[in-house]
Amino acid sequence: MLDRSDAILKICIALAVLLAGSGIGFYYGIFLPSQEIRRQSEEMAERKASSEARQRGLAQRAKIAAAAQGEYDSCVGFAEMAYKQRWNQSCQTLHDADQSAFEDCADNLFSTRSGCLAKHPIRPARDCALPASMAGPLSQARDKRKTECLARLQAIETQGKEQDAQQP
Repeated sequence: MLDRSDAILKICIALAVLLAGSGIGFYYGIFLPSQEIRRQSEEMAERKASSEARQRGLAQRAKIAAAAQGEYDSCVGFAEMAYKQRWNQSCQTLHDADQSAFEDCADNLFSTRSGCLAKHPIRPARDCALPASMAGPLSQARDKRKTECLARLQAIETQGKEQDAQQP
């Protein structure tokens, strides 16, 4: 019986070593690599989520910047249009005054048409050369409006930068 117990003991030890080896093999060969893969995939998902959030933020900032630039361009265009309209109104006023002075001169019996044109030249009704006393205030008003447009653009940009600083 001792003979048999020795063989049984050897078989039990071999089975124990085999079980222990398979447990260690499972732990190092399957369990640990799967844990590492899971950890890496979670990190990758977190990086992807933060990257997408950053991209959305950049896209939103770009959209706001484009809208602000469009508003600025519109504002400057309106300032230029108003300037040109006022300039042409002033030209029309001077043209009307010149025309009136010419007609008054032409109604005089002792004056000729060419003499009246020399004495009272008629300026064009549009795109004329205005005297500095009339052109100065028009230019100042246009420049003031452009400055207001720029101030609005800078205020919007400043708000965007402050929002960026507040976001993590």
